Amino acid sequence: MDRTYKYLGYFLLLLIPLIFAGFYRSYFQPFPNFGANITVFVHLHAFIASIWVLLLIVQPFLILNKKNALHRKVGKLSYFVFPLLIVSFIPQILKIIRTEERANLFFPLGDGVLLITFYSLAIYYRKESSKHMRYMIASALVLLGPTWGRIGGSLLGMSDLLTQNVQYAIIYSILAALTLYDIRNKNNYFPYLFAIFGFMLHQAVYYWVFL
Repeated sequence: MDRTYKYLGYFLLLLIPLIFAGFYRSYFQPFPNFGANITVFVHLHAFIASIWVLLLIVQPFLILNKKNALHRKVGKLSYFVFPLLIVSFIPQILKIIRTEERANLFFPLGDGVLLITFYSLAIYYRKESSKHMRYMIASALVLLGPTWGRIGGSLLGMSDLLTQNVQYAIIYSILAALTLYDIRNKNNYFPYLFAIFGFMLHQAVYYWVFL
């Protein structure tokens, strides 16, 4: 891991309170008396997504503590967990097709495409640590979509459009800051530029579908 990223794991820990806040009203608050809308597939998705977030957080700490062999073993576990995560989107997609506006398919499909793209690139460059790490950071930023989408809408009362625009602003700000940081430290920042392009396509499709 680049020395300049030695605190990455601590920043990724912020995902935990963000996810808790985002899903508090819909999932954590009614525990254990869930409504009919919380099916076994929702629980499975929550479980698999939790494992995925845990992997994202643990990996940089393993590198920081020079546990490289364990880092590789845990990384191989993602070959099993990540496909399960993507498959766990399917019940949500089917539910949207049956009961909701089909435009809402944009959210699981759009986020799924970004996740698959960034994760695949991270695995492709698994032997080039600088690229691998940056594409994994990009994949972690995809999680801000469903998380902030619920914080902005449910907790803060924002409109759907404002919530989505704030989400993009947050993601672009993080990626721009990381890009400038890498330029300053003469590191490889291309993965962040690619991630920005990916999120710009995501945003363009969102506007095309909903506006």
